[in-house]
Amino acid sequence: MSARRLIALAVAATLTLGAAPPKRGLSWGAVVALTPAGSHVYGNPAANVKLTEWMSYTCSHCAHFESEGATPIRLQLVMPGKLRFEIRHLVRDPVDMTVALLTNCGTPDKFLLNHIVFLRSQSTWIQPLMNPTSAQRVRWETGSYAVRSRNIASDFHFYDIMATRGYTRVQVDRCLSDKAMADRLAAQTKDATERGVEGTPTFAIDDVLLAGTHDWRLLEPQLLARM
Repeated sequence: MSARRLIALAVAATLTLGAAPPKRGLSWGAVVALTPAGSHVYGNPAANVKLTEWMSYTCSHCAHFESEGATPIRLQLVMPGKLRFEIRHLVRDPVDMTVALLTNCGTPDKFLLNHIVFLRSQSTWIQPLMNPTSAQRVRWETGSYAVRSRNIASDFHFYDIMATRGYTRVQVDRCLSDKAMADRLAAQTKDATERGVEGTPTFAIDDVLLAGTHDWRLLEPQLLARM
C-alpha cells in the first residue's frame, strides 16, 4: 500500500487518546496512548502481544522499515486489535533530535502522521547531512539550543515539511525550543542504551529484545509466531 493511501487511512480514522474502545467505524489503529516516558503506543491496550521499535530519523534502515514493515503491522495487526505497537526514540545526532522535536510537536494524535511524513521523505531532506559545508556545520553546532535547532530546520527545509502538516513557523519554532521535550527524548535514548539497544531499528516483543533483528524480513516470522 502506498504512503499516500496509508496516510489517507490514518486521516480518515482520527486518532483518539486513551484506552477506551474505538468508536464505531474506527479501528484500534486509531487509538494512541502516550507513556510517561513520552513514547507512543498504538492499538488495543488489551492486546496479548506488544511490539516495541527503537528508531532514529537519520537512520536509513528505519526509513526502509517504515515503508516495508510498519504498514502491514498497522493494517494487519494493530487495526484489528491483535497488537500494541510502541514507537520509542534513540536520538543519534542533532538533526535526528530536531526531527524528533518536530514529530512530537503538538498533541499526541498528530505524532503518527508527522512520523510517517518525515520517514517517507527522508531520502530527500537528508541530503545536506551527506556533505555539509563548513558554514552549515557552524550553524548546526554553535549558538543557543533554540538557534541551532532553527538553523537545522531551515537548512533541511523542515519548515516546509511542517507547513504541509498545517503548522505555522511560530508553532514550529516553539516546538524547536521545547527543552523539556528534548530532555524526554534524551532520556528515552539513555534508557535504550541501558537496555542494550545498540542500533536502529531495534525491536522487542513483550519487552524482550530481539537480538540481531533489524529489518522486516527477520521480524515478521517472530511476530507472526506470537499471534
